[in-house]
Amino acid sequence: MHIEPGVVDGAKMVFAYGSAAAAAGYSLKLAANDLKFANVPAFVLRAALATVGTFVFFEVLPHFSAGISEVHFILGTSLFLLLGAGAAAAGLVLGLLLQGTFFAPSDLPMFFVNVTTLLFPLFALHTLAKRIVPDGRAYVDLDYSQVLKMSAVYQGGIIAWVAFWAIYGQGFGAANLQSVLTFGAAYAFVVVIEPLADLAILAAAKGARDWKSGNLFTHRLFTAA
Repeated sequence: MHIEPGVVDGAKMVFAYGSAAAAAGYSLKLAANDLKFANVPAFVLRAALATVGTFVFFEVLPHFSAGISEVHFILGTSLFLLLGAGAAAAGLVLGLLLQGTFFAPSDLPMFFVNVTTLLFPLFALHTLAKRIVPDGRAYVDLDYSQVLKMSAVYQGGIIAWVAFWAIYGQGFGAANLQSVLTFGAAYAFVVVIEPLADLAILAAAKGARDWKSGNLFTHRLFTAA
């Protein structure tokens, strides 16, 4: 989902700065909501875990170029379900910054573009979860259809934002549109795979119910709303 340097540049970057600032503001709101159920050290621990997870997803898991961008297995739904929206948002930003600073400095000029691409789908996922997950159900008890909807919203959001940045930056030329379609088709594979990974992670989490009073997971993972 990385947007390469040059795809968006010049005055058009102003929108990226604004969208990233808006995402940062909403992330702070999510963090404040998280802190209603946990103390600051617990939140920092979960944000650190999300940061490590994001870095692993970008640098360790398989990834490949496809059209306008790269395809990554970003388990954003798993980060959300395990660690909470606020911690997941912090981890996505910090993990992306860590990866760019030490391993891919050429990506840093597009940092605000890529932050927007990662965070706004997370916000959509957070909104969807409130609508499709009954108050009486913990996240570990979600079924495949619910997780599929969540993963589809997150990954679909990433595809949509990558397409937006590509067209916003480079226009509607045939080559650019073909590159966007190539990326979208390749990323659709992730939409199929990630719900299975999310369910496997939730199944493993069921064996950790004794940790529900600890600091490693969001309260919603094991507890009804």
